[in-house]
Amino acid sequence: MATGGLKRMVHRVALAGERALARVFPNPRPDRPVLDPYRGYSAEGGIVLRGRVLASLRRTTPDPTQSRWQNLREMAALFMTDEVSGVRVTAPTYNVSALSDEEGYFSMVVPVEMAAGPHHVLLEIESDPSSRVMAPVQVTGPGATIGVISDIDDTVMQTGAHSLAKNLWTTFTGSALSRHVYPDAVVLLDHLSDHGRNPVFFVSSSPWNLHAFLVSVFDRAGLVFAPLFLRDLGLSESQFITPQGGHGGHKGQAIDQIMSANPGLPFVLIGDTGQHDAHVYLDACHRHGGRIKAVVLREPVPGTSDDDRAAIASIRRLGVPAVVTSDFATVPDAFTRDGVDLGMVSDDP
Repeated sequence: MATGGLKRMVHRVALAGERALARVFPNPRPDRPVLDPYRGYSAEGGIVLRGRVLASLRRTTPDPTQSRWQNLREMAALFMTDEVSGVRVTAPTYNVSALSDEEGYFSMVVPVEMAAGPHHVLLEIESDPSSRVMAPVQVTGPGATIGVISDIDDTVMQTGAHSLAKNLWTTFTGSALSRHVYPDAVVLLDHLSDHGRNPVFFVSSSPWNLHAFLVSVFDRAGLVFAPLFLRDLGLSESQFITPQGGHGGHKGQAIDQIMSANPGLPFVLIGDTGQHDAHVYLDACHRHGGRIKAVVLREPVPGTSDDDRAAIASIRRLGVPAVVTSDFATVPDAFTRDGVDLGMVSDDP
């Protein structure tokens, strides 16, 4: 049996097994589900609000005296969510609503114009005012000259993603206090955002369960406010654990989604050499023509693979400057050397 056919068969068996377990051991539908809002963003039709409906919220409680075992228990708990489907979520101020899907996710477009910058929009579960939350959203204004799409693992935050064992150990035994955000990434993204004029977006293969945790880490480190595009790890009719296309497919789709929401902007793509970002970004350069202004790749460990070097060379042959460095502090000078004009006005706060 071909690999694709075997995967489809295992998918069907796993889905049938999950449904059988749900019938035998049903999770009682909560009387009052809760909302877990994600950072939204602006698009041509208005603002996009996203989130998830859950039976209860799970959060970590960073404590410097906490043991790795306690960190492990709290991080593992983030993945043990009870999603609630078929719940209508509304933005009552604008009379817009959406229904949560089988994994509890919802997304809605609110047709409204807002000034550039961060905002908050009221969300609630229909007929339950006690569920009200404020959903954060980033609005791109007409003054933006570029957009920035950045990876997370080993690009802005040290995780050892090039090694599965190291990545899992770092992810599950650390806390929001122990996670290390690269200071040079904080400075570079602040520089490229140009005092908040230019939108920044984070794209990662990390699961949505880590959204609140990552926001906590980023806020503590002083990273620029930015929406996150994470990945759903679950079992449904359309996916088996991970969405079709895997790591690269998810990142490519997120890049397309972000660029479609900002059709007038060129973009800088930032990643690393440890997770095939060069190949994902090369494909994006082919799909989006001259809209990719530059590619920046961190080298988290010495040495770049032959495959990545070939992809980087192909990016450069397309006329897109590609900077590969272990220190993001060198990137502005490299842009100047390569003649990358980002149209920024960095001395005008």
